Amino acid sequence: MPAGAAVDPDSALHAYAQARLADGDGALQAAVANYRAAMTLDPDSIAIARRSFAQALESGDQALAVRAATMLDAEGILPRDGTLLWIGEALEKRDWAAAARATDRLEQEGNFAFLAPMIRSWIAQGEGRTAPAVISDADPFANLARRYVDEHVALQAIARGDLETAMPAARRALALRGGSDGAALRLTFAGQLAARGFRDEALTMLPDGSADFAAARSDLKRGKYPKGKRAMLSPAQGYARLVSRLAADIATDEAGVALGMRLARIATFADPTSAEGHIIAARLLTAAGYPAFGVAEACKAAEDKWYGPLGEAELIVALAEAGDRADAISLARSRAEQAGADAARQVQLGRLLADEKDFAGAAAAFRAAQAGYTDETMPWSLLLFEGSALEQGEQWDAARAVLERAAKLAPNEPVILNYLGYAQIERRQNVDQALALLQRASALKPQDASIIDSLGWAQYVTGNVKAAVPVLERAAAGAPDDPTVNEHLGDALWSAGRRYEARYAWNAAAIFAEGDVAERLAAKSREGLKPEYAAP
Repeated sequence: MPAGAAVDPDSALHAYAQARLADGDGALQAAVANYRAAMTLDPDSIAIARRSFAQALESGDQALAVRAATMLDAEGILPRDGTLLWIGEALEKRDWAAAARATDRLEQEGNFAFLAPMIRSWIAQGEGRTAPAVISDADPFANLARRYVDEHVALQAIARGDLETAMPAARRALALRGGSDGAALRLTFAGQLAARGFRDEALTMLPDGSADFAAARSDLKRGKYPKGKRAMLSPAQGYARLVSRLAADIATDEAGVALGMRLARIATFADPTSAEGHIIAARLLTAAGYPAFGVAEACKAAEDKWYGPLGEAELIVALAEAGDRADAISLARSRAEQAGADAARQVQLGRLLADEKDFAGAAAAFRAAQAGYTDETMPWSLLLFEGSALEQGEQWDAARAVLERAAKLAPNEPVILNYLGYAQIERRQNVDQALALLQRASALKPQDASIIDSLGWAQYVTGNVKAAVPVLERAAAGAPDDPTVNEHLGDALWSAGRRYEARYAWNAAAIFAEGDVAERLAAKSREGLKPEYAAP
C-alpha cells in the first residue's frame, strides 16, 4: 500500500487492525467481533485465522473457533489444543468414528496423549460397549493419567449400576480434589448416583450441615431433583469434565492460566449445560484478566440450584476483579451469614473487607471462620489472617496475642515466625526475641526474599549494619521489584557509608512506590537519610 494511502473502513485489513488494537487493549469482545468480520471479508487469510482461533476460544465463540480451526488444520498449523476441540465436536455429534480418529491424532501429537484412555472409554460407552480406561505402567505419563482416571471409572460404573467398582473409584477421585473442585465433584457423583436410584449412596457424598450441599441434600431426601439432574452423562459431557479438570490443573502460572482458559472454553463447548464447567471457566477467565467474562460464566453456574453456592464463590471473585467490589462484598456477606457457612466463606468475606481497609470487619470474619475448630484442629492460617487484620487495624496488643497463639500451633511455620518477628521489629519491641524468630524463619525457608529482608532489617535495627547489608542485598536480588526491600537496602547502605549505592536502591524502590512511601523516598534521594525519613 502506498505511504499515506487510506485504509478502506470496510476492508478485511481495517477489521483486522481494529481487532489487534482491541486485543492489545484487553477488549476481548470487540477484538473477537472484528476478527469475525475480518474472516468474513478475507476468508483465506491464515494470519487472521491464527488470531481468530485463540481469541474465539478465550471469548467463548464456538462457531468462530471451529471456522478458524478448519482453516488452520487445512494448512497443517492447527495448535495442539485444536485437536481437543475436534474431539469435543465429534462427541457432540455422536460421530464415534471421527472421535476415535481425533483421539488417535491426539496420541500421535503427544501433548495431551495421556488423556486418550479416558476419551476412548467414553467413545466406547457411546458405541454401547464397556471398555474402562486402562493405564499402562509402561506409559511414561502413567502417573499423570492416573490423576484423572478414577473420576471417569466411577462415573461410567455408576451408569452401569456397578457400585462395587464405582464407590472405591469415587473415593479415590475425591481424595485428589479439595476446595471448590472437590465440592463440585461430590455434587456430580451424588447426582449421578441418584439418577440410578442410589439415593443413600448419593447422600454419603454430601457432608451434612454444609451450606454448599444443603439444597442437594434436601432434594435427595425428598426424592425431587432439579431438571437435568436425573440424566446420565453422555460421552460429550464426560469428555467435557475431563478437559475442565485438566484446565484447572494446568493453571498454576501465567502461561498455564492462558492455556487452561482455552481448554475450559473447549470443555464448555462440549457441554454447555455443565455448571461445574462454567465454574472452572469463570475462575480461569478471571485469573487471565477477563473478569467480565468470568462474571458471565459464574452467573450461569450460580443459577443452578445444586451448584449455585459454588458458582457464587467464583462470582464474588470475578465481581471484585471487575471493580464491582460493593456487590462482591454484599454477596460474600450474605453467604457468610447463611446457616452452615463454612470457614471458606468467612475467609472470602474477610479478605474482601481487608482489601477495603475495613480491618475490624475483616478480623471479625476471620474469627468467625475459627468457630468450628478446637485448639487441636485449628488451622494456623485462620489465626494468621485474624492477627494480620488486627495488626493492620492498629490493634497491636490483640494482634500479638493471636499471632503468638498461631506460632504455638505451628512453631515451624516460617510465614508466622516472619510476620510475628517483623511486626515487633517495626515497633522496636522485644527486638532480641524478634530477631531470633526471624533467624528461625530464614533457616526454615532460606530462599524466601521477604523473610531474608525481614532478617536483614532486624539486623540493621539492632545496630549490626555490617551483617545487615549483605543480607538485604540478597533480598533485593530475589525481589528487585519490591519497594520495601529496596528501601531497607538503601537505608542500610547509607548507614554503611555507601551513599551512591544507597540512592540507587532508593530510586529502584521509588519506581514501584506510591503515596507517603514515594514522598519519603524522593526526600531521601535529595537529602540523604535523616531520622524523619527512616523506613518504619
